[in-house]
Amino acid sequence: MRRVERSVRIEAPVAEVFAYLSDLRNVTDWMTGVISAEPTSGSEMSLGSTALVVRELMGQRFEAPLTVTEFEPPQRVVIGSEISGVKANVELGLTPDGNATDLEFAMEIRGSMLTTFMEPMIANAAGADIDASLERIRAKFASST
Repeated sequence: MRRVERSVRIEAPVAEVFAYLSDLRNVTDWMTGVISAEPTSGSEMSLGSTALVVRELMGQRFEAPLTVTEFEPPQRVVIGSEISGVKANVELGLTPDGNATDLEFAMEIRGSMLTTFMEPMIANAAGADIDASLERIRAKFASST
């Protein structure tokens, strides 16, 4: 298993940042590599919600079914997915600090016996995507203040 973690300070209240990040219609705006995101179980994100995301990673396009496995507004969302024997959990943790929000974005990658060798490559690509995604989020809120 590999874990990649990054964090950024967002100059906006935690409730506003959480509302933006937990709205599936915004995923293509802030998450690098996501081409489309369609809910498959209602339009509101909640515990157990599912969606189908098309994303590009390492030059390949994948359809990724997602399931929200933890949902604690406005502090935490965990989304799980599995593609070709590789499981990924994305964790978004938000901590309020006055009118700002500290956002932690982490991804755990776990291969099966046949795909464990891919974990370092996927983690490296995921780290770059997380960095770019956090910059998009930071810039979105910086421009709206």
